[in-house]
Amino acid sequence: MSTPTLAPPPVRHREEDGPGGDHGEDLRALALRHGLSVSGARPPLPEYTRQLWSRRHFITAFATARLTAQYSQARLGQVWQVMTPLLNAAVYYLIFGVLMNTRAGVPDFVPFLVTGVFIWTFTSSSITAGTRAISGNLGLVRALHFPRASLPVSLALQQLQQLVFSLCALVLILFCFGVTPGWSWLLAVPALFLQSLFNTGVSLVLARLAARTPDIAQLMPFLLRTWMYVSGVMWSVEHVLANNHLPHAVLLVLECNPAAVYIDLVRFALIDSFTAAQLPPHVWAVATGWALVAAVGGFVYFWQAEETYGRG
Repeated sequence: MSTPTLAPPPVRHREEDGPGGDHGEDLRALALRHGLSVSGARPPLPEYTRQLWSRRHFITAFATARLTAQYSQARLGQVWQVMTPLLNAAVYYLIFGVLMNTRAGVPDFVPFLVTGVFIWTFTSSSITAGTRAISGNLGLVRALHFPRASLPVSLALQQLQQLVFSLCALVLILFCFGVTPGWSWLLAVPALFLQSLFNTGVSLVLARLAARTPDIAQLMPFLLRTWMYVSGVMWSVEHVLANNHLPHAVLLVLECNPAAVYIDLVRFALIDSFTAAQLPPHVWAVATGWALVAAVGGFVYFWQAEETYGRG
């Protein structure tokens, strides 16, 4: 008598178990119908912009709190907001103005130097703070849900607030060296506005890069120091261009250097000997172009990695 062969039980295909099955599609449709979305997903750019604007009070409060706490442990407190760039200017005057005699051929050298140092410090401090915007606030990023661009934007705003204190000292120095206010001083407002947009855009770019590669924060002081030396902070770009036969490419880089452009605009607005000179017509166009490219490009670039911050 032969033993009957037992057929294997039929395999039941459960398409609902697969990510692309009908059941998965039904769940997606159900979630969308009730306004649910993937946790941590990047919102569309217009929606992201609206979310960022709705956090404007947080951005302002965060910037103000950081500014207040910055020198809270020092005996002189907020006085260091003005003393730091002033001491830097004194050191640069000794080295470059006296020892290297870069003041030769530069009228109103002390106002020229102090203005350059203060405006450069605004850019360098904003960029330095931006590199640590995400990596230095991981606890906040991982604990709360908010547009991550709030952090680099608020740190850039903090540097703008600090610049206001520095400008008060700058005006006093200008008075001491015989520079009187005029209508041209109003030009400093749009110049600083464009510089603020540029600083914020670059901060957004570096915030994203440093979030994935923290070593960038260690490299930035060397890059910023090199950038400062070619930006005419301690010497006149126009004087060098007029007295040196440099290659056309080098001349173009020096003339379009964004840091040098914003420094020149503020010097032109505030210092009489510069106001009397003819400002090259390309300067305002270059300043506006750099501001728009940096602000818009930096914002979009940062937004594209929104869902990755704090997950590395």
